[in-house]
Amino acid sequence: PRATPSLRYLETLAPFSEHHHDNDGDDSIDAGPTGGHMWDGRAGSAHAQAGMPLLSPDEMANASVEDVAHKLAASGYAAQMREAFGAGVFDSAQAAFAAAGLALETFQQSPADFYPFSSKYDAVLRGQAKLSAAEARGLAAFNDERRGNCAACHISSVTADGAFPLFTDFGHVALGVPRNRELPPNADPAHHDLGLCGPLRTDLAAHPEYCGLFRTPTLRNVALRGAFFHNGRFHSLEEVVRFYAQRDTRPQRWYPRDAKGRAQKFDDLPAAYHANVNVEAPFGGEPGGKPSLSDTEVRDIVAFLKTLTDADLQRPASLGSGVVTR
Repeated sequence: PRATPSLRYLETLAPFSEHHHDNDGDDSIDAGPTGGHMWDGRAGSAHAQAGMPLLSPDEMANASVEDVAHKLAASGYAAQMREAFGAGVFDSAQAAFAAAGLALETFQQSPADFYPFSSKYDAVLRGQAKLSAAEARGLAAFNDERRGNCAACHISSVTADGAFPLFTDFGHVALGVPRNRELPPNADPAHHDLGLCGPLRTDLAAHPEYCGLFRTPTLRNVALRGAFFHNGRFHSLEEVVRFYAQRDTRPQRWYPRDAKGRAQKFDDLPAAYHANVNVEAPFGGEPGGKPSLSDTEVRDIVAFLKTLTDADLQRPASLGSGVVTR
């Protein structure tokens, strides 16, 4: 099982490609595997993605396409589906399943529901609001290549053509996230979720250089999440930022230790694939060295990330603090 990825801000997500060149006029730099829906990019479109949770044993766990079609035909909106897709939509299980996927795909194209760009940061970009001192410091650390370097993958600036940032480049990267021992499959020490090279994705199994890579998610509305990274290992946004800053300088904080007290880094990835793990800033440094971010900078980045919550997901001030998590 994997943590549920956000379906917001995917309107420009392209199908998976092993080679990607940014639209900046320089085709000499290959950004590597990019795009595709799901953590491993295996769904080539929103339509393909929409059907996957319906049949996943870890999600809706329907037994088959026929099972889904039967439930759709018995649902309270069956008449609406006949009106939209024709009176014979339920004559074929495949047709009914495809219609459901198309309905979900169309719904996900609704700007108000899936890409409203209504956060405080969007208001700042429009000149309608200002960041607090802590939020501004957090943005500076977020963008600084020597500190957070978050914007290297989670792009924070308006694009050359004026589009607001999605806070992701949709690239695939291995981060060496600690193993989540609360997941039942991980009770088997031989089980590993290797992202691009399996087990859910099978077409890249012969590419060891892709093992451990997962698609970079948007950071919009990240403050609402209760589980972070593909395996849901972390449950606190502050701990996530701190992990980035201290993964290599404080490995004993994040990974189990062997009999001699040495941290066993990248314990959710077989040793043969450790070389795939990203070592660019904010990662790097020697154990016991200075982390790339101070505790204050970690908190400032979290303060900034909270400005990325869309207005429709924020709890009105009259109802107290907190957010809704629909």
